Amino acid sequence: MNPLVVPVSTAEAIDAGRFGPKAANLAALAHAGLPTPGGFCVDAQAYRMQVAALGLQGDARGAFSAEDRPQARRHALRMKLGLHDRPIIAEILEPLLGTWRAMHGAPRVVRSSALVEDRHGSSFAGQFESYLGLDNEADFLTAVRACWAALWSTRALRYMATHSVDPADTAMALIVQPLVAARVSGGGLSRTADGEMLINAARGPGAAIAQGEVVPDRYVLDRSGAIKRSGVGLKYRHIGCVHSAYASRKPFFAAPCLDESEVLELGRLMREAEKIIGVPVEIEWALDDSGIELLQARPLSMHPAAVPDEIWLNHPRLSGHPAGVGWGTGRACVINCECELARVAPGDVLVTTVAGPALAEILPRVSGVVAELGGSTSHLASLARERGVPMVLGVLDATRRIPDGSQVAVDGVAGVVRWMR
Repeated sequence: MNPLVVPVSTAEAIDAGRFGPKAANLAALAHAGLPTPGGFCVDAQAYRMQVAALGLQGDARGAFSAEDRPQARRHALRMKLGLHDRPIIAEILEPLLGTWRAMHGAPRVVRSSALVEDRHGSSFAGQFESYLGLDNEADFLTAVRACWAALWSTRALRYMATHSVDPADTAMALIVQPLVAARVSGGGLSRTADGEMLINAARGPGAAIAQGEVVPDRYVLDRSGAIKRSGVGLKYRHIGCVHSAYASRKPFFAAPCLDESEVLELGRLMREAEKIIGVPVEIEWALDDSGIELLQARPLSMHPAAVPDEIWLNHPRLSGHPAGVGWGTGRACVINCECELARVAPGDVLVTTVAGPALAEILPRVSGVVAELGGSTSHLASLARERGVPMVLGVLDATRRIPDGSQVAVDGVAGVVRWMR
């Protein structure tokens, strides 16, 4: 019988059918000698055993097969609550606690690695959960149950529905790692539509970049690894709904996050990761006092650059960070927070402040997205590349300068937005 928990560094962990593509890709990097935080992978079989022991198989099947939508939602809710709230069975609990105790010292991290996650065309970027800084067994076990339950969250179910995935046919594996005390973190694309490489960076842990809450530093490298150009990000974060009296923007650091040697090392690691995974990759990374650690490498969706219509070239333009795909036009729908999303009509270009992964549900109906915050490696940018939706992020004052209702063109490769006066 296969063990339910194996070290990330072992060849066994490269089995995506057991541990999910996210864990398997990370294990492949570690097995090849690239720097990762290490840790352990928890087999998706543990999730299946828990579901069976709790008698939830009927609810799993009913969540998508029930013709009555309210009944289907009740099935999904029972799955989520059952996995989140009920105790972990002894056959799983023992190896989990053994893993926890083997990682004595630093705070831990529990990350999702669903069997449907990080595949080409279905990245599920930002749709599941990660829990950081766990320092006791009770919180650790809660995080494990919460990651299992996240497979049945409303956001994840909507995403699966758009990809014709039945959650009853898949399962949730996990990654358990020591927390990287990141002083800088970010993402990278090993190949852009222009044949270059791209690195984003911001100070602190990577959540702010992933959630599209800051404009990160941006470094562009050629395929040999030489730096072609760089730009310091706009270091502030938007806090809260714009309609709230407590909404604010808090400034971040103004200095560049990385020195030249760190940028060049990230370029080298991206090229190595691309060779190991076998296709262009999108990476997540963190830099602590010991150096760079690779946290993730997923297949990268890219499309050729489009040729813009000449009529647009004479109109006002703004520039930002391109998501890397597409050219689209439509009516500008300017919103300042997620509570206004109902205004977005099919074919509109969404112009907003923060482009977080919660906006994934509107991607199928818009012709483009423009955001004041975020960068090319945010979770929503990954989802836009996957769907071929043109997106430009980090566009200063977009919600103030682009008139609501105007005709807008979005070049998701060049990182340019234009509108008709």
